[in-house]
Amino acid sequence: MTSVAERPRALFAEASRRWVRMLPWAVAFVLSVSLLPTTLVVLTADYGLHAGIASALAVAQTAPLPLAVVRPLRSWYVVFAADVAGALVLLTVDHEERLLWPYPPMQLVGYVGLCLALGLRERRRTLLWVWFATAVVNVGLVFAAPDGPSSNGTLLTILGGVALLLGGALRERYEAQRRLAEQETISEAERARRTLLEERARIARELHDVVAHHMSVITVQADTAGYRLRTLPPDVQEEFTSIAATARESLGEMRRLLGVLRSEEAHGELVPQPGLAQVGQLVEATSRTGGPVEFDPCAAQVPEAVGLSAYRIVQEALANVVRHAPGAATRVSLSVPEPADGQGGSRLTVLVVNGPPPRPPAGPLEAGGTGHGLVGMRERVRLVGGTLEAGPLPDGGYRVAARLPLDAEDFL
Repeated sequence: MTSVAERPRALFAEASRRWVRMLPWAVAFVLSVSLLPTTLVVLTADYGLHAGIASALAVAQTAPLPLAVVRPLRSWYVVFAADVAGALVLLTVDHEERLLWPYPPMQLVGYVGLCLALGLRERRRTLLWVWFATAVVNVGLVFAAPDGPSSNGTLLTILGGVALLLGGALRERYEAQRRLAEQETISEAERARRTLLEERARIARELHDVVAHHMSVITVQADTAGYRLRTLPPDVQEEFTSIAATARESLGEMRRLLGVLRSEEAHGELVPQPGLAQVGQLVEATSRTGGPVEFDPCAAQVPEAVGLSAYRIVQEALANVVRHAPGAATRVSLSVPEPADGQGGSRLTVLVVNGPPPRPPAGPLEAGGTGHGLVGMRERVRLVGGTLEAGPLPDGGYRVAARLPLDAEDFL
């Protein structure tokens, strides 16, 4: 059984306009419909052939022309054999010398159109073989002519050769343009890829020169605070130790990010990604900033992608609390409620709710916020097929609620 990829395509099948794709079919249909009755009438009335023989020749010489739109070489086999057979049959009847032999005018028209279709489809080697076969047969028919070398076989050879040459030239020109377009597309894709790599390298340099430098300074200052400031109370010393640990963890994540940005083949260090088990550390670090944080953990086993998304959502939500509502009471809840009937599979619910700050902040903790936090959370939720709700509360607080599917098929 022939597959779809192996089926021959019609001439001009790749054209963008419909009328161009239909043009070969229209031309072949017009030639076949017009030449069939004309050939039959000419062979019977002018050349004096028997009606049955004339009908068979007319059908064999014109009916295969529509096939040339899809398989021109097979159509040529049938038409060429029928034309030669017709020439030999005409030798058996007496006809006027003014009539063309071995090819009546209708056969000339059909054969030239067929050669044009061959040139548009077949390779150069095939076209040379077709023209050579035509020339050899016509030379042989010249010697079989009843009145000497007065046939129009030479005309058919010339016109067929011109049609083959024209069709082949058009086909090769189209192929050259197609290859050029493909190369331009590849070059454009390569240019875009190179631009992307350059931009990633630039971002990596900026991150290294600015963020990593400042984080390193924070780490060093926090680590050495106990040696430089001998009178630090124990709780303040513990706070500096926590700051140094957080900064070192951030530096580790920054190094992995830089490794990915600098090379498209780099996948970062092979370290476990944070998940639900690390959410408690986020809550503890936030509570040390002065605001009470209530945490309801979840011991359920969740897919790695879901756990990482939940961790990042809580991380961003708590960071927003520290930025915009310092000191506000916050509640973080992770749970996997039982699915209700008809509600699909189980889902991890991530809830971060904070109340209003105890006192209005004197100013924003960070100047010029980008608003990328909520965008990032929505993207992470969308990647795993979940939903996210985020917005202010009537009492002045803020609520972030995400529902992440736990079934892999829900988000693949």
